[in-house]
Amino acid sequence: MVIRDARFICSNTQVALCPEPSLPEYAFIGRSNVGKSSLINMLTGRSGLAKTSSLPGKTQLINHFLINEEWYLVDLPGYGYARVSKDSRANWAKMIRAYLSKRENLSCVFVLIDSRLPPQNVDLEFLIMLGEMGVPFVMVFTKSDKQSGSRTAQNVQTFLAKMSETWDELPRHFVTSAVGRNGRDEVLAFIDEVNQQLRETEGNA
Repeated sequence: MVIRDARFICSNTQVALCPEPSLPEYAFIGRSNVGKSSLINMLTGRSGLAKTSSLPGKTQLINHFLINEEWYLVDLPGYGYARVSKDSRANWAKMIRAYLSKRENLSCVFVLIDSRLPPQNVDLEFLIMLGEMGVPFVMVFTKSDKQSGSRTAQNVQTFLAKMSETWDELPRHFVTSAVGRNGRDEVLAFIDEVNQQLRETEGNA
């Protein structure tokens, strides 16, 4: 997939105010400080599209970006630790759950996981929630450039093994680096693949 155009459309706290659900939508979410904004900028090839920060909790709204006039990339607030009030975190959680359960054109959620860390309960619990809600998702392991390839592979396999304790079938996963642009082609090809499947389904309807 070639990204010809990527532009910000709107930010919201309410699902009802999101753009008309006429195009496929791919949401990106992860634990605070997982490198989400950097990954989004790397995927789109637009260095300032998503706002990056060294402080967790930068994204506080549902942010929609229109890609190639064909699909939406959605930047969701992070879950887990952030230097905000307990009430703010509760509001984020409510907003995220409403989006995930009500957004009818949501085609897939990309759950970002820090490849440098052992399995974190907050990640595992969020994945279980998605499974219980029946929301399709894949996993994206970030920051693979911060350590050796062998360590990244080991940590990914440890995470997958932990998931296997409670999941009969594991979702697809990607290993990425915003710095080295690793995984970019694979993630975009996956989105292209899902978009094609959706077009074929609509054509047969």
